[in-house]
Amino acid sequence: MLDAALASRLSAVLPPAAFLDAPEATRPYECDGLTLFRERPGAVLLPQTEAQVVAILKICHEARVPVVPRGAGTGLSGGALPHADGVVLSLARFNRILSIDPLARTAVVQPGVRNLAISEAAAAYGLYYAPDPSSQIACSIGGNVAENSGGVHCLKYGLTVHNVRRVRGVLVTGDIVEFGNDALDAPGYDLLALVHGSEGLLAVITEITVKLCPKPPLAQCVLAAFDDVEKAGAAVAAIIGAGIVPAGLEMMDQRATRAVEDFVHAGYPLAAAAVLLVESDGTPEEVAHEIAEVSRVLTSAGATEIRISKDERQRLLFWSGRKAAFPAVGRISPDYYCIDGTIPRAALPLVLRKIEAWSAEYGLACANVFHAGDGNLHPLILFDANRAGEAERTIAFGDRILALCIEVGGTITGEHGVGVEKLTSMCAQFGQDELACFLAIKSAFDPSGLLNPGKAVPTLARCAEIGGMHVHHGALPHADLPRF
Repeated sequence: MLDAALASRLSAVLPPAAFLDAPEATRPYECDGLTLFRERPGAVLLPQTEAQVVAILKICHEARVPVVPRGAGTGLSGGALPHADGVVLSLARFNRILSIDPLARTAVVQPGVRNLAISEAAAAYGLYYAPDPSSQIACSIGGNVAENSGGVHCLKYGLTVHNVRRVRGVLVTGDIVEFGNDALDAPGYDLLALVHGSEGLLAVITEITVKLCPKPPLAQCVLAAFDDVEKAGAAVAAIIGAGIVPAGLEMMDQRATRAVEDFVHAGYPLAAAAVLLVESDGTPEEVAHEIAEVSRVLTSAGATEIRISKDERQRLLFWSGRKAAFPAVGRISPDYYCIDGTIPRAALPLVLRKIEAWSAEYGLACANVFHAGDGNLHPLILFDANRAGEAERTIAFGDRILALCIEVGGTITGEHGVGVEKLTSMCAQFGQDELACFLAIKSAFDPSGLLNPGKAVPTLARCAEIGGMHVHHGALPHADLPRF
């Protein structure tokens, strides 16, 4: 609970029922999509205007109260884990599409707007918003910017950072700032990319201008089955090596496809060890040529079956399975832990082999779902938190996968962010000089360290304490964090 005087000042800024501090009201905010760690906030604030955000931040800055910005709560790295002595600042009520300019191909939206809602609103103009995380039906665009989210079509169309023109936000002091410009360039330093993936450490986002793309005349999807996971991994590298850049290139192993098929009935071949989804879009002539080239490469790579979507209904059915992979796995396991690492495409067969061996070593099943085209891995480790030791083994297994990503020349996150989940892994990914630079940037925007403290960038003392090494063999890599 917050100090009564502070609670009174904050509640006075907000509409009725927009200040929550009762235990039953704050409990839904105690974690995001990473349920391994939980903490109850002192209060949850739900402003509706930028002026209210400004007032809240000024009060909290003056009182030295931590502020944790929150979007839809679909994040998977604990980036919205509350601070016990602070407040959660939810942008859920910032949910309006302010304008769409079909000539400039842009939309101005508030941060609480759902990702998919942008494309739904732009469809009347033959436009859409390209980045499409699997959670696009629920995740918010502000959270997408904070994590620099990707999606199944980011291979061709880029991540969130490549599809945003301008971001407006509020510093912890209450000062309003803007990054980027509605035009193609902006005066001064280019800080737009800096705010992408900043995980709520630098500013509270209040408005975003996104780029819109023309809907392609045609899109077709190839479904390819393989009798060996490593062959499927090698096929991904072969497609890119042939100079083909598909609109989407995704991979699922047998455990994932069987869970999905039972859930959405997408027509996946259940005997396959792995399935690739390869999409081509453009003019009919462009699509026909690319589909023929992709089919040739897949056949040479050892595909046992190749299907090409016959119409839009079947294309969407193929993708419905991939989009539903996470909830489908949730139906077959009490809990699952989604890993997010990125590797060079050529390392995919090796990494898949290692994950399979570690799955047996830890006694934990693992369903593999990948943004294969850009090397972004999402192994889903299945566990039961009610069984003694399983949560600890799960985190140790996941930490080992992230260490392998670094070892083969990749990185510990592709789109889910660092949050609290990967703080220790940051010590292995970066040296002291790099971490000191990150901390200096944080200090330049938030010298008091009140915005989302304890997230994304570990202190140098933390890394020195663990010697820059991962903690394995069942020991939690972040034992200082609250758990359920």
